[in-house]
Amino acid sequence: MIVLTGAAGFIGSCLLRRLNDEGLTDIVIVDDFSRPDKNHNLEGKKIHSKIERTAFLPWFETHADEVSFIFHLGARTDTTEQNTFIFNELNLNYSKAIWQICAAKNIPLVYASSAATYGAGEHGYDDSHEIAPELNPLNPYGVSKNDFDKWVLETNHQSPITNHQSPPFWAGLKFFNVYGPNEYHKGRMASVISHTVKQIRETGGMRLFRSHRPDFDDGQQSRDFIYVKDVVDVCLFFYHNQKNSGLYNVGTGKARSFWDLVVNTFNAMDLEPNISFVDTPEDIRATYQYFTEAKMDKLRAACYTKPFYTLEAGVEDYVRNYLLEGNFW
Repeated sequence: MIVLTGAAGFIGSCLLRRLNDEGLTDIVIVDDFSRPDKNHNLEGKKIHSKIERTAFLPWFETHADEVSFIFHLGARTDTTEQNTFIFNELNLNYSKAIWQICAAKNIPLVYASSAATYGAGEHGYDDSHEIAPELNPLNPYGVSKNDFDKWVLETNHQSPITNHQSPPFWAGLKFFNVYGPNEYHKGRMASVISHTVKQIRETGGMRLFRSHRPDFDDGQQSRDFIYVKDVVDVCLFFYHNQKNSGLYNVGTGKARSFWDLVVNTFNAMDLEPNISFVDTPEDIRATYQYFTEAKMDKLRAACYTKPFYTLEAGVEDYVRNYLLEGNFW
């Protein structure tokens, strides 16, 4: 059977949909299932069983021989949270425990890393293993993700797979700015597209963060925006192609501005753009990323050949087929 952690969340529930689309239903899902708004993401999907996050590790130790693959997407993802204890427990130590059981029981593992590991991008956005120790994430969330990546690389380097100190195959996926259906529960952490539709409906316009750097015009702060349907296709690729373990960027390889993102959202709603600017909130201003762009050579070299959604196509699909009607995927 397959185990999927974070299954009630944004990317996890979309991956569950894709697994079901491929006829895979022998799936144990793991999450904190106490939130009704997240559980809407699971409606209509087929699974074997569900396990609460707090009960999973004891269950896994007992039932590991029944597990053939793990997608570990569960994490605390709030980039404004400053409590490092929470991140150490949920993102670092919990992930280490899963890795160690996978290594002992020879179970392949795909886990969620993050582009937040790259910090301000002073070392670029290359998923080379050599630069991981040099990265300087800008918030505790990014630090926790990079700490696990570094631990994985050190463990994998020092302990050959033949000694079962590493899973037989593993991939740490550095997700860039993911948007798409099933993020209704994310609140402040939801994509700018989701916030744009909400603001347009409430006020007729959208406010973007003003630039606080002289080298960026207002609205020209840029990110590598990737549609969640592409993200889960990459996850499925590694489920079917367990050859080259390592860290992999998961972006489109092309940065686009927030201005472009919002203009395309207005277009998908058949409205003329109405954009204004507000100061970036003080609590995130010092750690705000002005530019991200994934280097995608490694994933392509691993023979992932499927084209990514363009920003225009992804935004149109998301807005028209999901956001405007409140639909889930």
